[in-house]
Amino acid sequence: MTAPIDTLRAGAAAMGVALSDLQGEQLLAYGTLMLKWNKVYNLTALRDPGSVLTHHLLDSLAAVAPLQREWAEKGKLLDVGSGGGLPGVVIAIMRPDLEVSCLDAVAKKAAFVQQVAVELELPNLRGLHARVESLVGSYEVISSRAFASLPDFFNGSMNLLAPGGVWLAMKGKVPTDELAALPKGVAVFHVEQLTVPGLDAERCIVWARKEAAEIGA
Repeated sequence: MTAPIDTLRAGAAAMGVALSDLQGEQLLAYGTLMLKWNKVYNLTALRDPGSVLTHHLLDSLAAVAPLQREWAEKGKLLDVGSGGGLPGVVIAIMRPDLEVSCLDAVAKKAAFVQQVAVELELPNLRGLHARVESLVGSYEVISSRAFASLPDFFNGSMNLLAPGGVWLAMKGKVPTDELAALPKGVAVFHVEQLTVPGLDAERCIVWARKEAAEIGA
């Protein structure tokens, strides 16, 4: 039977992501913490380490190489509706140059992410308990995974996206109906198909930025 670290490393490599020994350990430790605290925090419907590895860790790792391409600089990333920290915690592990805030309206889930930051010694990670509509601040990257519809996601976080920043929305199938109902001021510039090793499901990233007229607004 293949060791979890080998499955994780091979899956990451297939998506163009090289894991250091420390990053591999941190990712697996995060998966273990998620299962450990699941009964208290209701973080995931998954109950076994193998499923967490493919459906959560590798699925979130699928965003790492595309993010490096679209935003290679330092900056702040806001992960909206992050729940137990997906993909925010995974991005924080892989991109120590980004300050990652995992936002959730459920206090227990934000507290769990804060716990992960302490236990895994991730100074660039924090859990944030608030509703996106009430938040203030400026972020170069705003991400979500299986969060609300695209129009709700863009509308809710419009005032938080820094000038020149990008939205990274992880979705299953290409959300054609949602793409047809984008709010004014949002320009989708790429819908990127993803292949996640070990996951027999459609995945994509919808990339967007503010239209030029909105940047100065």
